[in-house]
Amino acid sequence: MNFSAQTFSVVDTKSGLPMCSPEPDPGSRRDTRDEDIVDYTDYKGHGQDGPTDRESRCEPCFHKLDTIMMALQFLCFIVFSITILLKYLQLRNKEKFIVTGLTRPVLTSLGGTLEISCQLSPPQHAQHMEIRWFRNHYTQPVYLYRDGKDLHRETISKYVERTELLKDAIGKGKVTLRIFNVTVDDDGPYRCFFKDGEFYEEHITEVKVTVTSSDIQILMHSPNTKGVMLECHSGGWFPQPHMEWRNSKGEIIPATSKSHSQDGNKLFNMTMALFIEANSHRNVTCYFQNCLTHQEESISIVLSGELFSWKCVWMWIMSMIASVLIAFLVTYCVQQYLIYGICSERFSYLLKGSVLLMTSVLAIMGVMLILHLKQRVTVSDPHFELDTLWLEDISVILCMLIGFIIKLASFIYFRL
Repeated sequence: MNFSAQTFSVVDTKSGLPMCSPEPDPGSRRDTRDEDIVDYTDYKGHGQDGPTDRESRCEPCFHKLDTIMMALQFLCFIVFSITILLKYLQLRNKEKFIVTGLTRPVLTSLGGTLEISCQLSPPQHAQHMEIRWFRNHYTQPVYLYRDGKDLHRETISKYVERTELLKDAIGKGKVTLRIFNVTVDDDGPYRCFFKDGEFYEEHITEVKVTVTSSDIQILMHSPNTKGVMLECHSGGWFPQPHMEWRNSKGEIIPATSKSHSQDGNKLFNMTMALFIEANSHRNVTCYFQNCLTHQEESISIVLSGELFSWKCVWMWIMSMIASVLIAFLVTYCVQQYLIYGICSERFSYLLKGSVLLMTSVLAIMGVMLILHLKQRVTVSDPHFELDTLWLEDISVILCMLIGFIIKLASFIYFRL
């Protein structure tokens, strides 16, 4: 059913007030089955609010809610920022300490007691920290302190009974490692390690073990035709000492040879040799110096001139042989000349024998002189003394050969 466009009202039967006044859309036709449109404009002042009034009354509430939400967000941001700042300051405070200690090497004597210290800077309580002393490997501690306890089971076995940690000043971040009965193996670097949470620092202290020996001996070998060999021995040094020979004026004499070895305790045994010729020094000093403590030890020896008489003896023997031989030949030739004359066959025979004898003797003496003057091995060679002994034996054999030639020539030519 179609209705014409008109205005009508719905009236409440009890109050007599209009309930709605729908208006059709001008210029169009509307089906009555469509949803009715209710107009609330006529209800103002009757205790009921329309949509426009409700929105206008809730608008301040929305503004207050937005303000509260923004304030909460700002408050959360402030709390978050303060938390981050406190965390940063906490981490910064943890990373602020460093570990300090001695920068120069610590000297300690063999068999003594060693103490090395380290400290936190700035000073602070360190009882809650991990304190570790170790040499070259972190997992092999010399001493370990953690959670307020000394952990001896985790330390190296050779240090368990010989170490202790002095914690009297641990409240200020200072600890001292004490090592008893120091050995040569204790020489080297020691690392003092502090760890607080994830942060750690360390300090390295160098330890130098030192020992000086006063046991010095000089061994003198048998003198020979060239001179005499001296050997200076000293054992029980650490570290390896400086050694040298000096004369009576304190001047350094170059050593013939130097050698060293280490015993089971890793102590150094030193040997130094010096060959002294016959016309060389008579007063020499064997001198040792510890390179760490600069402590000096020495021993001197005075050589008598009688030690070098061998050279004079050989020269005297050779001179006597030559002098006697020449005197004999000259005397015998003069005698034969006076008896038989220069043109006689006997004198010619004697003269030939004399020349042969002199030539043989001079040749042997020349060989001996060459052997003595020629240097086959150096003084520092281990076979030097063997060569010298061989030369002495050869000299004796050649002298005997000279005597044999003289005897043979005397028998053949001079009928003696």
